[in-house]
Amino acid sequence: MPEMFESLMYTARRELVISTPYYVPDESMQAALCASARRGVATTIIFPARNDSWIVAAASHSYYAELLAAGVRIFEYEGGLLHTKSLTLDGDITLIGSANMDRRSFELNYENNILFYDPALTAAMRRRQDSYIAHSRPVTAEMVAKWPVHRRLLNNTVAMLGPVL
Repeated sequence: MPEMFESLMYTARRELVISTPYYVPDESMQAALCASARRGVATTIIFPARNDSWIVAAASHSYYAELLAAGVRIFEYEGGLLHTKSLTLDGDITLIGSANMDRRSFELNYENNILFYDPALTAAMRRRQDSYIAHSRPVTAEMVAKWPVHRRLLNNTVAMLGPVL
């Protein structure tokens, strides 16, 4: 599964939009997402503003600064717990299923995703992703830079536990 996510990120040419409740990537996953944005692909990721796991939320937050510096747009959905795991690519491809973008999903859990090459389905999924964005707040590099040192320290400390989260 992680190879599929990374391959899609490296394949993106125009647009990559992802929604996931849990984001605790390994280095290669983080690099693939950042590389997408650095290549000029409009890269967006949508997280829940309030997660059901404060530990996973803190770990996810530890990756924000690097994502934003690479040009990834981050949104936090405020309409409840966003639990959708979706990826749309260039208006043609949709990946949906149960896999979160974390090591636990990739290495411990039995997850299933379905890859579709279907522009109509992808357009419908993009409309759903746009509705999430419409109910989200954007996260900026300036906001992350203003986080107190103790918050950043907590986020980074928790992220070291990534393999077991």
